[in-house]
Amino acid sequence: MQLLFADQLGPHFDLGGEILLPEVLSQFSKRRYHRQKAHLILYAIRARAIDARVKLLSLQSYRELSSAQVSKAIAPTSRPMLALARRLELELLPTRGFCSSREEFAASKGKGYLLETFYRNQRRRLNVLMDGAEPAGGEWNFDHENRKPVPKQGIGLRHFEVVENDLDREVRATLSELERSGKASFIGSDGPRKFAGSRTEALGALEHFIEWQLPLFGPYEDAVHDQEWVLAHSMLSAPMNLGLLDPMEVVAAVEAAYREGKASIQSVEGFIRQIIGWRDYVWHLYWEFGEEYLDSNYLDAKESLPTWLRELNASAIESNCLSHSVKSVATNAWAHHIQRLMILGNFALQRGLDPKAMNDWFIDAFVDGTPWVMPANVIGMSLFADGGRMSTKPYAAGGSYINKMTNLCSGCRFDPKLRVGENACPMTAGYWNFLHRNQTLLNKNPRMNQVFAGLRKLGDLPELVEQERQRDSF
Repeated sequence: MQLLFADQLGPHFDLGGEILLPEVLSQFSKRRYHRQKAHLILYAIRARAIDARVKLLSLQSYRELSSAQVSKAIAPTSRPMLALARRLELELLPTRGFCSSREEFAASKGKGYLLETFYRNQRRRLNVLMDGAEPAGGEWNFDHENRKPVPKQGIGLRHFEVVENDLDREVRATLSELERSGKASFIGSDGPRKFAGSRTEALGALEHFIEWQLPLFGPYEDAVHDQEWVLAHSMLSAPMNLGLLDPMEVVAAVEAAYREGKASIQSVEGFIRQIIGWRDYVWHLYWEFGEEYLDSNYLDAKESLPTWLRELNASAIESNCLSHSVKSVATNAWAHHIQRLMILGNFALQRGLDPKAMNDWFIDAFVDGTPWVMPANVIGMSLFADGGRMSTKPYAAGGSYINKMTNLCSGCRFDPKLRVGENACPMTAGYWNFLHRNQTLLNKNPRMNQVFAGLRKLGDLPELVEQERQRDSF
């Protein structure tokens, strides 16, 4: 009998025989998940178990699988589940659900871990967006064309919507009982469910994205708008991370849209780079960097997460950009990559929040958060806690970037142009304070020369540093 893990729920993980699918509710007792994340996981497991060949086994702990009659599994995506599979002495088939194997990554990476090298090798090897030996459109990367802010009126796209059913009501009752009994505590609001939790829904979400979001994905992928939480993003990360969609079928469908003239090369290349490039890349780095990577803390950041962040209390935040991002997570268990990196991550970097705690928060609060996807993104890219193994310089920015790429600074009580004073923007002041605090560690980085030259010119730096030392509101 095949053992199926909770992120292996699509047909490409089905070996064709009897399947045992465990449901372990105690996982929700160990950490404070977002209520909608817990709902989606439980819904997806139970939806998969509707298949007559799948036996749903309710367990108190994965340790109880030692007495189950399982003999084989597809290798899981994380270290704890791999250790479990080995303890059960299962026959392990190669990992599925990615566009490259660990062996192919090892052969591709060459010197260092350059994403662009890996991505181009992926394009060639998989023959994706290639016109013979040349990249489609004549360039490998169109990122320079994909940085438009959203128009004031928004872009008005209709995002994918789930229609809840009886299974959702059953799942909601289970989670509510866990809360009433004191066996679990969740953060964030309860539904309605927004992300695909079955194979049929996932295919519908893919079709919807290609028709509605994909044509505008490229130009607006880095933009934020206060009235549109999805914008041109796909909503496919969660169903892909649950195994409901094979990433290569997503890539094939998106490339077909380009070949049929339904979407521009800028949008299609930008999206495909996220799948065969970035998604595979961070999964491989999860294994390459090892478990000790979670303890990385190059900048000696030790501040505890603010209560408003841990509890997703947007009303306790004054700055529009932070409040909007936290509210998005509270309401949707999701925010797109610029909100994650350039608002939430940028804030955590500037304020010296503990990297491991931030990594755990992103895993628990985001519907697509997994133990393999977050470390390289959070500890490496967002917080520079690995000292540059992931990125060549910290992704720190002041309010001017947020003002350029979002409509959130309009009406905010803080002014992105001000770094000192009652209305000084916490992001702008925080940026300069971050540079001042970490200049000993960072001033030898050649990519930081210009910003440190700017820091040395600040005549009000002492006032700024004291102001940020005393800051108690954001």
